[in-house]
Amino acid sequence: MLAPSLGAGPVGFTNLAVSGAQTRDVLERQLPAALALRPDLVSVVVGVNDTLRRTFDIRDVAARLDRVYAACAGQGAVLLTACLPDPGAMLGLPGPLARPLARRQRAVNTVVHALSDQYGAVHLHACEGDWIGDRAMWSADRLHPGEPGHRQLAVRFHALLAEHGLAAGPAPSPEPGSPAPTRWASLRWLATAGTGWVARRCTDLLPQLLSLAAGELCHHARGTGVRLDLRASAAVSAALAALSTGERRPGAT
Repeated sequence: MLAPSLGAGPVGFTNLAVSGAQTRDVLERQLPAALALRPDLVSVVVGVNDTLRRTFDIRDVAARLDRVYAACAGQGAVLLTACLPDPGAMLGLPGPLARPLARRQRAVNTVVHALSDQYGAVHLHACEGDWIGDRAMWSADRLHPGEPGHRQLAVRFHALLAEHGLAAGPAPSPEPGSPAPTRWASLRWLATAGTGWVARRCTDLLPQLLSLAAGELCHHARGTGVRLDLRASAAVSAALAALSTGERRPGAT
């Protein structure tokens, strides 16, 4: 959607994204393939899937993103990045389940903000706005944009690129080019692919998330919930500090 709007001449586009990819997948699999193409622009929008795993560690996420951004910028590519909405809120989870995921996503967004500034990325603040709450913008899983949502992202990225003198063509159309999926199609997806996703998260994330939710309830009862926020903020600060000192963790290689 965005590629034809970047310039008057032909623009090549390669999509290396894979559903369910985490920062490790981007670093180990997608980055080498992207660098081999010698791209002028690279979109690196990732992080939500990391927050939905029991292995989530903001220091590992930060270290991987730092390596990805550095490699792309080092090759002269313009980086496109975005901070993303809270998955717990998008899924409509109850507060005790949603708040731990919200802290994780805020942590990822803070790291993305910091690294985007460091590497001069064209950054889209996509975690807020009226469009986030519009169900028509999202696919059946409520985590990935549908065509209208992708078009909104393309329009907003185009505006930012134009401000930087990097988009000479007209803005993409925000209007969908195909009909929205029917309710039956959405239900069929939820009953097939959606069921598999839920099953995987039940064996991976859910046990840990229930434990985190129990902690939320205990802190709420004692009026000490702010401690969880402070702990998460301290973890982000430590993750960014580790990058500035060149410290690497085994899980981030």
